[in-house]
Amino acid sequence: MGGHAVSRRYLADVALAVVVGALVMTTAAFDSDTTAVDYALIAVSSAALAFHRAAPRAVPAVAAVSGGAYVLHAHPGPVSALPVFAAALGAVRLGHRGYAAATSGVFLAAYFATGPTTQQVVERTALLAGWFLSAVVAGMADRNWQAYLRQTEQRALEAERTREEAALRRAGEERLRIARELHDSLTHSISIVKLQAGVAVHLARKRGEEIPPALLAIQDASGEAMRELRATLEILRTDEPTGTPALLVERACAAGLAVELTVTGAERPLAATVDRAVYRIVQEALTNAARHAGAAKVNVQLAYGDDDLTIRVEDDGTADPDRPPAPGVGLTGMRERVTALGGTLHTGPRAEGGFEVRARLPLGETG
Repeated sequence: MGGHAVSRRYLADVALAVVVGALVMTTAAFDSDTTAVDYALIAVSSAALAFHRAAPRAVPAVAAVSGGAYVLHAHPGPVSALPVFAAALGAVRLGHRGYAAATSGVFLAAYFATGPTTQQVVERTALLAGWFLSAVVAGMADRNWQAYLRQTEQRALEAERTREEAALRRAGEERLRIARELHDSLTHSISIVKLQAGVAVHLARKRGEEIPPALLAIQDASGEAMRELRATLEILRTDEPTGTPALLVERACAAGLAVELTVTGAERPLAATVDRAVYRIVQEALTNAARHAGAAKVNVQLAYGDDDLTIRVEDDGTADPDRPPAPGVGLTGMRERVTALGGTLHTGPRAEGGFEVRARLPLGETG
């Protein structure tokens, strides 16, 4: 992008040199006394303008010397001052005001010596002096305006950066507050449930009594809830992923759910935000399958494309296309995660029976 901007600026400088040279040479062509030396001097003073950005001090000097030599030799009109005028304007825009004024003075001194009469000398020199003064003022005004624009842009960037930092800081503080609230309100209660269930199971075994399946389910569910709560709190405190879809599938299989994981495409590391979203999408889909699909088979598919990742979780449970379920908190949160990353989400019963969750997430840079 920077190379293209430099090329455009250089082409603009070349165009300026061509236009100025053409104007001066066209004017000189109407003078029958113009020689090849004069054309050469005009060409040198005009061609130097193409390099005024690269050599802002040398170009005004070259234009003033060659232009001064031309007016001393050919005694042309005021148009001969155009190359020196343009060079002085470019030097002022680049911050060389004193140097531009000095080289302009050299040219004016040469032009002053060419007038056949005092009145013509004064008139023409005053006219050119006004031109050069206008060039200096215009160059200074343009330089100040460019500086103002750069300063305004820097202030806008700084304000945007400050807003982003403040938003990130507030988000971090909110995550920590939520983590504390969850820990204080849920951890104790779930621990009590797990402890009581464990004591009841232990006493039943000690007495030789048959342990009710519901009691074992409570014990297992409370233990799983504690693990999930700790994982959630860890995410809120560190904002980093804490698991993989493969681990979720392994846990679901251990809990009695028939789950199969299929990965296609070139598997590769994901950006942290995408990694967390994939984990939560698969987790919520498996949780819903365990709750609502009954004794169903679940297929988890991760398809890596060149620019996106498709997550598909399907079961052959009891979901009916004619009676789609109302989205709950889990599906709503899943949709919010996918939308925030610029992806798409489809959830609903399948035509052949069962339920499907299909999400497409664009893949950004890894992080």
